[in-house]
Amino acid sequence: MSHPYSAVLLDLDGTIIDSAPGITASLAAMFATLGRPVPTPSELLVYVGPPLQQSLVDIAGFSEPDSWQALAVYREHYLEHGAGNATAYAGVPELVRAIRAAGVPMSLATSKPESLARLALSSIGLLDDIDVITGASEDEKRSEKAEIIALALERLTAFGADVSRPIMVGDRFYDVEGAAANDVPAIFVQWGYGSPAEQVGAIEVVATTDELRPLLL
Repeated sequence: MSHPYSAVLLDLDGTIIDSAPGITASLAAMFATLGRPVPTPSELLVYVGPPLQQSLVDIAGFSEPDSWQALAVYREHYLEHGAGNATAYAGVPELVRAIRAAGVPMSLATSKPESLARLALSSIGLLDDIDVITGASEDEKRSEKAEIIALALERLTAFGADVSRPIMVGDRFYDVEGAAANDVPAIFVQWGYGSPAEQVGAIEVVATTDELRPLLL
């Protein structure tokens, strides 16, 4: 059976899982530990999804060296308290398993470091359902979405997948722009953390997994 796309790339935070509670709690703890004013809950949500170290520079105003120290403080708290505080969005586990059952190769394509991504997927029982796990490097020197998507395509190719017709599924403009940089179309999901303005450039916009399923299978 022919499917619309030969391979599916999936974002994690805001697409597969609602990880905001654990991330924002750990961010708040980080700011407090470092003696900085703690942003409001809505301000903390802005940090969910993009590469965190760069966001600490661009949004919070940390210097480059201080951003790495802050990232270490954040990760220590996140590993102990936040990593397990994530839930799968309604219908997503069933859709992921349906894609796998249909024989369509999948790679994660997340700005979260791969070790944390594996931990998150394991906590919701999906680690073994996605063929390739691609994310940021542990030092976040590889964290730009375009780089991650390029690596996901390389790894899928090495896995033996046909990447002639890939699709990226995500909830932020980083996903759309990173996909476009690799000549990959993107589907934007509205259940995540992105604003309507971030949908620009996506070939489809969906509000539920029921809308997404026929586009992929």
